[in-house]
Amino acid sequence: MGLLKHTPEKTRIKFCGFTRSSDVDAAVSLGVDALGFVFYEPSPRYVSPEMAAALIGRMPGGVDAVALVVNPTDEEVKRIKDRVPMTLWQFHGDESAKRCEEIAEGMPWMKAARMKPGFNLSDFSLQYAKAAGFLLDAFVEGYGGGGHVFDWSLIPELWAKENAHRVVLSGGLNTHNVVEGISHLKPCAVDVSSGIEIAKGQKSPELMQAFIQAVRDADASIPSA
Repeated sequence: MGLLKHTPEKTRIKFCGFTRSSDVDAAVSLGVDALGFVFYEPSPRYVSPEMAAALIGRMPGGVDAVALVVNPTDEEVKRIKDRVPMTLWQFHGDESAKRCEEIAEGMPWMKAARMKPGFNLSDFSLQYAKAAGFLLDAFVEGYGGGGHVFDWSLIPELWAKENAHRVVLSGGLNTHNVVEGISHLKPCAVDVSSGIEIAKGQKSPELMQAFIQAVRDADASIPSA
């Protein structure tokens, strides 16, 4: 599993919301660690399990295929499992820890924390203790994909240090702010969708390349332990 392989000197990168084969090919050629596919029909980045399977078929081994779901029904879960060769689940709704475990059936999974003032991240991480990763995203009405940055000071410093091996920073990241985010939190990985797009669901090879370069610049600027 590439995304949550924690290496302090190298921040892992997940690009999310793929709908086009050309974008998948471009991202893979740039050496991204994970690609996310949205199985939430209200999203403009939604893909059917059949479409996702075709896109994932273009990916080499070692690149995580992440299935993003929002309060999925049993029928939706079965359809995804039957068709999609994913390697990691991302739960972005109000799923309980028990529900996440039932759906994942032993596969690794991440739980999105929708950050806003008053949100207790410590209690959240205890509730979802079996999660392989915590995706820290901005709270928006609806679920995800808002392109909004949240106040990173909401993340307790000690919590960030203790959970660095499974923190995935998300929420409005782009080439201009990802360096600050990595320097501030030193997460295991970063996740971006709208920050590499020319339109929702349509990625820009130039923005993808620039984002990766910004992440590498951030890594190079952090002193070795």
